[in-house]
Amino acid sequence: MTRHRISLEEFHRMVEAGVFPEDLRLELVEGDLVEMSPIGKRHAAKVNRLLALLLPLLQSGKALISPQNPLVVGESELYPDLALLKPRPDFYEERLPEASDALLVVEVADTTLRYDLGTKLPLYARAGVPEVWVVDLEGGRVLVHRKPQGEAYGEVEALGPGEVLEFMGVAVPVEALL
Repeated sequence: MTRHRISLEEFHRMVEAGVFPEDLRLELVEGDLVEMSPIGKRHAAKVNRLLALLLPLLQSGKALISPQNPLVVGESELYPDLALLKPRPDFYEERLPEASDALLVVEVADTTLRYDLGTKLPLYARAGVPEVWVVDLEGGRVLVHRKPQGEAYGEVEALGPGEVLEFMGVAVPVEALL
């Protein structure tokens, strides 16, 4: 079997040419096209709740909130459940946001914990995303990753109900995400 790796540029040309159906959820992971799982109601509700909790950062102009939109991470194009981005007057109309634009990335894992931790997290770390939260719905915890070092994070913390996440002055109760 012959395997053809796709570059980020080829992927963008294919998307612009309409090669893929609009409802097909794909990520480009280091040259491989990966079909993403459909979003269930529990997963969608947690992303919506997180958006509401982080809204003060958008309102204050400290960050742009980008839910389930592309983020260029090295030669990959990932679709984190939520990314807080450095503000830009053009709202990233001129180019897609890149890992260096990310202040925080959040992945909500209902059935994707292994993929999020084993595939996406090393890419985020290598690209220098400063903080990543993985909301483990099945495990009832939020895994907080800080201080990227190579393909891992130097600081990893597991938080559960009763604990509070803080980001840029906004408090997020962990149980609100679970």
